[in-house]
Amino acid sequence: MIDYEKRYEILRNMLEDEGIDVEGVERKLKNFRVETPSWGYADSGTRFAVFKQKGSARNVKEKLQDAAMVHKLTGICPTVALHIPWDMYDDWDELLKYAESLGVKPGAINPNLFQDDDYKLGSLTHVDKKVREKAINHIKECIEIAKRLGSKDISLWLADGTNHPGQDDFRKRKHRLEESLGEVCSYLNSDMRLLIEYKFFEPTFYHTDIPDWGTAMILSRKLGDRAYVLVDLGHHPLGTNIEQIVAILVDEGKLGGFHFNNKKYADDDLTTGSINPYELFLIFNELVSAEEDGLKMNIAYMIDESHNLKNKIEEMIQSVENIFKTYAKALIVNRKLLRNYQEECDIVMAENTLVKAFDTDVMPLIYKVREEMGVPLDPLKAFRESGYVEKVVKERV
Repeated sequence: MIDYEKRYEILRNMLEDEGIDVEGVERKLKNFRVETPSWGYADSGTRFAVFKQKGSARNVKEKLQDAAMVHKLTGICPTVALHIPWDMYDDWDELLKYAESLGVKPGAINPNLFQDDDYKLGSLTHVDKKVREKAINHIKECIEIAKRLGSKDISLWLADGTNHPGQDDFRKRKHRLEESLGEVCSYLNSDMRLLIEYKFFEPTFYHTDIPDWGTAMILSRKLGDRAYVLVDLGHHPLGTNIEQIVAILVDEGKLGGFHFNNKKYADDDLTTGSINPYELFLIFNELVSAEEDGLKMNIAYMIDESHNLKNKIEEMIQSVENIFKTYAKALIVNRKLLRNYQEECDIVMAENTLVKAFDTDVMPLIYKVREEMGVPLDPLKAFRESGYVEKVVKERV
């Protein structure tokens, strides 16, 4: 049992002295949700090899089982993103009932437009109309699956691009993409969204058709109020100011969601918050600031990681833990004091205000919230003591 009560009282008194609404912070933490990805529970690897783990999920039902375990231990992960065709199933009504019996539900549906040979030179941007129609029909299939499962978001990452100068016409590809996405959006229900993800390179290396947040926002604006931008933390050049991108997208009403992960060099899919935790904090700082300023936001917080070396469930718990802890730190920033320093042009004290919140040990606050939610105070320890790994290793031979 973790003895946190005295530390909690000290932290609570300190925060209340600064004018922080501690009960309000706790309510927001209890209402916070993170979506985990089905593919994070299955065998994965690099472009060179797949690294198999004993007990890893082999099908969509086993992926849901693992995701349900993460939700049981953390209390904040009730939905699971699915990837089609990796998670195809014969009876979606039955799968939905099965997921609900485990205490979770399907979340965003992710189309696959990068594995078929037909998509070697592009999918929605391909010069051949038949290939574009195939890609459009696959997304429509995903939308239909989403409707059956009650999912509201279609999360689209487009691998389209070229490898060589002169391979294709940039502007014509842009026009094909706009036309294709327009047809896709017309198939969405009024309460559904298309989340457009961008990536500046890979798998193509000369250009990608949606390379950055600006291109994604232009597309989302042309497509109307059913299209938004999805920010993957690993999909930026080194040194990119992601928190500024987030602030602009929020201000423009076009931020639809996140794919949380971390990077050291490229799109590494590392544990969220493991490489640059301060960057993650600054991103959440912008989100909390916008919320307190009254901006309306409907943001899907999703993890997108391929756990190649660590135990898949343990790394997922680590990522959820880091996200939750970082969100808590952003919630305790003394915003009144920060704004005063900003207006006074006191750069040092403004920065110190952020650093103070980032350096604060918020775990007593999180322990209090978890105890009231009825989940383990230490999810990773609880998982290791649960016997779940030993159980699934025997079952998933």
